[in-house]
Amino acid sequence: KAETLLEATSKANNANAVNVSVEAYAEVMNAVAGPQADNYHRPDELALAHKQASKRALMAFDEVANFGNRKGILDARNTVLAKIEKDYEVFISLNAGRNPLLGFETYILPTVIAAVSYFLRFIADFSCSSWSQTCRAGSEVLSHVYMVVFFFLLIVASTKAKQVSELFNRIKAAILVLSDGGDKKNIKRD
Repeated sequence: KAETLLEATSKANNANAVNVSVEAYAEVMNAVAGPQADNYHRPDELALAHKQASKRALMAFDEVANFGNRKGILDARNTVLAKIEKDYEVFISLNAGRNPLLGFETYILPTVIAAVSYFLRFIADFSCSSWSQTCRAGSEVLSHVYMVVFFFLLIVASTKAKQVSELFNRIKAAILVLSDGGDKKNIKRD
């Protein structure tokens, strides 16, 4: 299909505007949650950074895509918005991987079960008489439960030694996040 020089220039300009705006978005978001970022950001902080980066990207788009037919510019703008949303999903995933609370259920649930079993065994041993077979059997079952959980956690810890080391670092980071001491220096507030 033959195009006029103006149409071809307009298409090239729109393609350039798409590239410039997506790069502007990626520049801001890479600093916050990209592959080289170190800190986890809460979803609301990440959404704020996304909003600011999107605004910056659309301003960059509007600066470049300023001539040609309106439909071409709107189509290019929709392409930018679609790419930004797709990239945002990637940044959400990267940020979620840095979540210090990620994977805690593997350790917390068995630990809670063991603690409850130990506590119930203590109560059973303290309150039951030695002649009661039911109390003795219940105490032994509770003893087996917390020992099974203990050995389960020991096996998990030995097979995942590096991850357990990272877990302790995550616990430290989780305490910082939960105490609202997380890193907020990369996100500008409006």
